[in-house]
Amino acid sequence: MQTISLEKQTESLMQGVVELKPGGYTALLDLLKKAQSEKRQLRIKLGIDPTSSDLHLGHMVCIQKLRQFQELGHLPVLLIGGYTAQVGDPSGRNEARPPLSKDDVANYAKTYLDQVSRVIDLSQVELVNNADWFDKFTMTDMVKLASKVTVNQMIAKEAFGKRLDAGQPLYAHEIIYPLLQGYDSVEIKADIELGGTDQLFNLMVGRDLQRNYGQEAQLCMTMPLLIGLDGAKKMSKTSQNYIALNDSPQDIFGKTMSIPDELILDYFTLAARASIEKVSSIQARLSSGENPRFIKDELAREIVTIYYSQEEAIKASENFVSLFKNKEIPEDIQEFKLNGNSVLADILVASSLCESKGEAKRLIQGGGVKLDGNKLDNPQMDLNDSIGKVLQAGKRKFVRLV
Repeated sequence: MQTISLEKQTESLMQGVVELKPGGYTALLDLLKKAQSEKRQLRIKLGIDPTSSDLHLGHMVCIQKLRQFQELGHLPVLLIGGYTAQVGDPSGRNEARPPLSKDDVANYAKTYLDQVSRVIDLSQVELVNNADWFDKFTMTDMVKLASKVTVNQMIAKEAFGKRLDAGQPLYAHEIIYPLLQGYDSVEIKADIELGGTDQLFNLMVGRDLQRNYGQEAQLCMTMPLLIGLDGAKKMSKTSQNYIALNDSPQDIFGKTMSIPDELILDYFTLAARASIEKVSSIQARLSSGENPRFIKDELAREIVTIYYSQEEAIKASENFVSLFKNKEIPEDIQEFKLNGNSVLADILVASSLCESKGEAKRLIQGGGVKLDGNKLDNPQMDLNDSIGKVLQAGKRKFVRLV
């Protein structure tokens, strides 16, 4: 482990943490001391259900914290939810998430590790898949697991309570999900489990199950949910307000430039690995009246550097400046929210860039419609993945897609 004091390590690890239950700073310091006296690594669990092909910056908040534990000499245990992704986690939702097929999950899981490896050294990570034990579970095993908790405990979950109060359906498999995630901690023998604030209930179920199986109960560390490009909801593919790790450097840069000014500090803290001192400096610059566009340029370059390189970040910044300055695209343009229908011709009309579909089609055919400066030639083009980009009709009409 590094030679810095355990107190300093604890302070560093607590940066950005919303809650650490139970015990907070003191509990973490005591656990670090215990690990040091026993000359062992702490086992830090993070579970990810492969529910799509892309990870986004919201996922990386916990991955960055996992990296921090790794840098201090502890063992990240990265759990791919090959089984639980098929069940569907209702955390933070007011409706059920559709379960996925086994083939879907397997295909999505293949892309995850490559993306995670941009942030964390996978050669120093224990990789596990909960399908390895749950695929072997018998009905008897499941009944025994279910006997460890009460229905009262499960329906105390806030998301469940809201749905019941609203008269919405709550399916039995959704109640089972926290049990499955909790049992993962038993199999892993986790010392600490990481998760977003919407995961606290599930993490605490893991503590209960570990005690029931005769293990030391894990600490539960929750991290903030990164707000998406719309400035309203947490970043997610469902809300189409995300920056994917697989986005090009130019797209990551452009989308970052589109975030509301009030999210700048959060993005420096949660997405750009900024230190407390750096965040304080940014806050002072904003308070002094510095143009937020210049600060967002710095933020966007730092994020692109993390996932690509400094060279790509400089290129993306230069391209953005060239696009918006040299082509005289105004900085302060209206936004148009992609909501449901994302067909180009329809968006041109709905955003008032064109008065009719006929005009839209004629303008497209004449080369007068551009997306971030690139001409578009298909009226039926799907703009669903164009959040943060600027749609232009003619020479002087623009909207930013959000």
